[in-house]
Amino acid sequence: MLFNSESFVLGFLPTVLAGYFLLGRIGGARVALGFLVGSSLFFYGWWNPPFVLLLAGSIIANYAIGQHLLALAQARQEHAAGRWLAFGVTANLLLLGWFKYAGFLARSIAAAFGAQAPELHIFLPLAISFFTFQQIMFLADSRRRTRPDGGFLGYAAFVAFFPHLIAGPIVPPAEIIPQLLAPDIARPRRQALCDGATIFLLGLAKKLVLADMFARFADIGFNAAAHGARLSFFSAWYAVLAYALQIYFDFSGYSDMAIGLARMLNVRFPLNFDSPYQSRDIAGFWRSWHITLGGFLRDYLYIPLGGSRCGEGKRARNLLLTMLLCGLWHGAAWRFVLWGGLHGVFLAIHAAWRRTGTRLPGAVAQALTLLAVVAAWVPFRATGMGSALSVLGGMAGLHGVALPAMILRWLQRLGLSALGFVVRPVPLLAHLGAARTLSFPEVSACLALGWVIVLALPHVHEMSERTRSLALIASFALTIQGLFFAPKVVPFLYFRF
Repeated sequence: MLFNSESFVLGFLPTVLAGYFLLGRIGGARVALGFLVGSSLFFYGWWNPPFVLLLAGSIIANYAIGQHLLALAQARQEHAAGRWLAFGVTANLLLLGWFKYAGFLARSIAAAFGAQAPELHIFLPLAISFFTFQQIMFLADSRRRTRPDGGFLGYAAFVAFFPHLIAGPIVPPAEIIPQLLAPDIARPRRQALCDGATIFLLGLAKKLVLADMFARFADIGFNAAAHGARLSFFSAWYAVLAYALQIYFDFSGYSDMAIGLARMLNVRFPLNFDSPYQSRDIAGFWRSWHITLGGFLRDYLYIPLGGSRCGEGKRARNLLLTMLLCGLWHGAAWRFVLWGGLHGVFLAIHAAWRRTGTRLPGAVAQALTLLAVVAAWVPFRATGMGSALSVLGGMAGLHGVALPAMILRWLQRLGLSALGFVVRPVPLLAHLGAARTLSFPEVSACLALGWVIVLALPHVHEMSERTRSLALIASFALTIQGLFFAPKVVPFLYFRF
């Protein structure tokens, strides 16, 4: 079930809110929490009912391992606890690896030997990447004795909690389980309901009004490149800039919706996006983009690898390895590994640059950071390495520069006659917008608006209550149109990862 679907907004959500608070009043917090777990499993099963058994089995097995780990750690049986932690983490990663990476590995090995890859016909379970990370955190924190012992019900609610089950945020057990076990958790609070509903609706507007609009612009260019088209300068740049906005508004919109849903249920999630495109260095970008994933990678991978404690060479190695695995986690394809590797290289270069003590002007630093991030989105979005290189070539102008003849004549009347020597006039740009002459100013205006929002305006959680209300009023009609009259419900991008 998708947050941006009629069945969720008009059916599931009001039913769960009413049942949750009613049972909280009648039967108490634990009864309401049990209802929430059952509702979350129903939410997950709406997509594919048999996989509820996989999720439930994973929750039961990890809770049992976590309890045993905690007992061993409390008894100071360090070696036994270490073995059980390794077993638990390995079992989770093997499960994830089978469903998500077995086909990729088979194809890669077959390609290396010039053979045909076997058809494994493995169906990827929804959200397995996210609930696997949640449970690995639980096991690691059990080994460290830093997680609360809330019983099986509290743990099941932590993992299955529908606001973050599908695509995060990735939240440590110590942050969520105590909230879920609070004695007044199922008591309705007017302010929490109002704030949560506002944040949810603004996230819904990000998805339906902005992300889905930019998706149409990006898809035309990237799909053309996937079919062998050589995008000209503007077509390539517009497709990439549109995708950079699409993935931001899509995923930050999902995160805002998750935060709003949790708030309505009296649970506070941490911020997951903090105006990342306004960052002035690549490390700042990763401190503000998918913040909870960055925190997980730092605390459970980068620091255990040695972090920055082992000298600059090993620090660069640890950064690169962490980001390569981050890329692989996003998807079973070499283009995701390339994206992660690029960010690992960017982070290593930034660390080396900081050691020189040299500082660039703020605007220059932000522009370079944004250029690196946007360029790295190309292999992330492209369907293959060939189309990624083609798009990058178009961005570099290797496939020529073209503008609709009408636009070029208009620019020349403004005194920009020199453009005629470098820009080729064409009747229309086949891979831009709706393939019409007028699509060029239309897409230009939409992109300008999107980039003003992400570069100059505060994000939803920095807005005052009045500003949030104004933003909600401004977007509400378009959100309703997108919710009820769109030809289809467009899934969130991170549902594919």
